[in-house]
Amino acid sequence: MWELGYALALLGGIIIIVLSLASIFHYSFSLPFQVPLGGYFGIGVISLILGVVAVFGSKRVNEIIWGVVLMAVGFLAGGIGGLLAIIGGLVGLLSRYL
Repeated sequence: MWELGYALALLGGIIIIVLSLASIFHYSFSLPFQVPLGGYFGIGVISLILGVVAVFGSKRVNEIIWGVVLMAVGFLAGGIGGLLAIIGGLVGLLSRYL
């Protein structure tokens, strides 16, 4: 079952990276979610870093600390990619104990 968490977290990380690169290059997407890291302080760069952390952490989604890190990264990144990272981290944690 951890493979589902891995796939969701990896897909969420890739979406976060793509959308943050679009934000850096001033292409805007209208998403139904707002980014919790509001403001104009390098939001694209911060989201890019969070996306890279989500991609690298997705391989270890069934470990406790990385499941929590992925959920925190998903919350901070926001958007549909962040939601997928949160669900992936949660599924990874549940697969460890079920």
